[in-house]
Amino acid sequence: MKTIKTILVLAVVLISTAFTVNYVDGYKVGDIAEDFTLKNVDGNMVSLSDYKDAKGFIVVFTCNMCPYSKMYEDRIIDLDKKYKDKGYPVIAINPNDPAASPGDDFSGMVKRAKSKGFTFPYLFDEGQKVYPKYGATRTPHVYILNKEKAGLKVAYIGAIDNNARSASSVSEKYVEAAVDALLNGKEVINKETKAIGCSIKRK
Repeated sequence: MKTIKTILVLAVVLISTAFTVNYVDGYKVGDIAEDFTLKNVDGNMVSLSDYKDAKGFIVVFTCNMCPYSKMYEDRIIDLDKKYKDKGYPVIAINPNDPAASPGDDFSGMVKRAKSKGFTFPYLFDEGQKVYPKYGATRTPHVYILNKEKAGLKVAYIGAIDNNARSASSVSEKYVEAAVDALLNGKEVINKETKAIGCSIKRK
């Protein structure tokens, strides 16, 4: 009887593994990121190649419903305001499947962007084709891209800072430190941190 149970458990594990896509594998620091074209909340299609004068990008995977994403919204707006004119605009992407995360549909994104006064594109990863390439697992999850001769090189991956719950209690601003280093022609010291947030929702 125990043998039969063991075989059944193993069969279930093997079947579930076979149909589980590993989204952890994605860009690593130093990799060249591909361009993409996604729909913005204003209805226009946006690609990174549209930003001819950009020196790089602060790509943030975020969403409408995650409490962590909501706690970081004002800080993401501040990042865009601080670095957009310096050549590193924020590009926000909602990676969630709305079938698995009600409220993360496109119309909800439009409402959220308007109510918060987003100063940056808020793009919908329809079909969830972009976030797996990056290897994003959380919302929010940040990838800083630096424009180089070879293409858009990943310079930093991880969290925005070291305190999700309180902006006033932040002691390490990871994204700001990374972008400041790039702007000054220096190497990013802290290239990767652990993203803290909600798991990305798949159907």
